[in-house]
Amino acid sequence: MILTVTPNPSLDRTYEVPSLDRGEVLRATGDRVDPGGKGVNVSRAVAAAGVRTTAVLPLGGAPGILIAELLTAQGVDVTAVSISGQTRSNISLAEPDGTLTKINAPGPELTPEESLLLLDTVRTHSGAADWIACCGSLPRGLPPEWYADLVARAHDAGARIALDTSGPALLSALPARPDVIKPNAEELAEAVGRPLATLGDVVKAAEELRALGAGAVLASLGADGQLLVEESGTYYGTAEAGAVRSNVGAGDASLAGFLIAGGAGPAALASALAHGAAAVRLPGSAMPTPADLNPSAVTVTQDVPLDLPLSEPAQRSNRQRQARRA
Repeated sequence: MILTVTPNPSLDRTYEVPSLDRGEVLRATGDRVDPGGKGVNVSRAVAAAGVRTTAVLPLGGAPGILIAELLTAQGVDVTAVSISGQTRSNISLAEPDGTLTKINAPGPELTPEESLLLLDTVRTHSGAADWIACCGSLPRGLPPEWYADLVARAHDAGARIALDTSGPALLSALPARPDVIKPNAEELAEAVGRPLATLGDVVKAAEELRALGAGAVLASLGADGQLLVEESGTYYGTAEAGAVRSNVGAGDASLAGFLIAGGAGPAALASALAHGAAAVRLPGSAMPTPADLNPSAVTVTQDVPLDLPLSEPAQRSNRQRQARRA
């Protein structure tokens, strides 16, 4: 069983538009509503693969009720922590060429009592989980050290932890020794405080985070594939995705694929790549089913091309990183 924790979930509305023209009335050619948040998407992808999953998340107001209903309909067991604030709603505008414009709301502010209840709820359900995926930004009211506390509590219950967050929350959690972390190239560059221009730079940065406490690093590199750096070795993989329809939730589907396949080694990396490539071919934040996967399009090797330049070097401004993080 894979348990997910999403401290700042959302109700995601995606509109497909012919083009994004500022100041004009845009007429959508398609739309969908999905339960959102990185951990929520991991649970959706796990459920779509036919594996049992429980999503622990704070929910409030009408959006919270709808999120729980949508997740239950998709086969996800929902353990909701009731909060006084209203769960946020996000909007995405998807253009035909795959360009995505996102508007992420800040979300509610959790009280100290709600924060503690969320931690206690995760601890209560940790014993039944093979993996706990802790994912996404922290809402207002939770300090950067909150994930570190959660990781420590979950480890005490014997569960393995996958952490997908960034910035101070990521760095604060490393001393608690999460079993695997999943940064993208920009988040990895931010964590080590320097730009990453080649695959070799990514390997060095991943090793630095392992030295700080991460058991393994699963780095998402967009069109350049993924890199797994763990105790058994370093593995690099790519996948032919084809036409990109939407990349919303693709990284979350990738993490789900990694955990479903055991969360370690080249086979798990191949599963991560197959799930991520399948997700970008789907609309909105739809999660892939086994029928959507194409394992033959995936290549994984231990012969890592360290001199390979990244197609989009991770050296964007902090302002851009902050805008993309939530």
